[in-house]
Amino acid sequence: MITLLYVLNSINVLNGDMDYLKATYYFDYQSDEIQALISPYVVNSLSDKEKTIRLYVKIRDSWRYDPYHLHFSKENYRASVIAKKSKGHCIEKSIVLISCLRGLGIPARLHLGKVKNHIAVERLVEKFGTNELTPHGMVNVFLNDHWLKMSPAFNTSLCKMFDVSPLEFDGENNSYLQEFTNDGKVFMEYLEDYGYFEDVPLAFMIENVKEHYPAIYNTIAETGELKL
Repeated sequence: MITLLYVLNSINVLNGDMDYLKATYYFDYQSDEIQALISPYVVNSLSDKEKTIRLYVKIRDSWRYDPYHLHFSKENYRASVIAKKSKGHCIEKSIVLISCLRGLGIPARLHLGKVKNHIAVERLVEKFGTNELTPHGMVNVFLNDHWLKMSPAFNTSLCKMFDVSPLEFDGENNSYLQEFTNDGKVFMEYLEDYGYFEDVPLAFMIENVKEHYPAIYNTIAETGELKL
């Protein structure tokens, strides 16, 4: 069923009311780092769908998932800065993918929520005091007149460690939740949906950390970053 929200989003994209193609301070796709990432895909022989799928796999597997390095610095959420690293958490990897897609003329935006992990959570509970992670980031991409969800967070090697199939994206269906392990155990669930954003909502993200992890927030506020 086509919802009113879908219709409005489609009109917004087509009319430019909300610009999901523009470069911003965070989605700085005009930088050398992002241009280097997208250069293999600037070819007419690939469709937007094919470009998106290939970029998704590249971002998913080229940066190791790491939720334990947190900061409030604006600079560290720039795609060009993240691109120089070897690892990143879900929001950082999503920022890189969104920047690459926009740089290729494919509308994309950041989507945030709260998730709960159920497998290998001992370290999460030790460091965060809970197995709930927030804000959790993923990507919305506009392909063939549809908004689709995808999450490049968990690299393939990490998924193998947890006996979870890596998320694949086919350019036609949502791919953002690894609900079960390969043997049927509950792996992950979404608890809250914070919606989508045209740009990186750093102030919202900081307040979210303050609300859910007050001790972590105080440490980052004092030192600028925290490696758990």
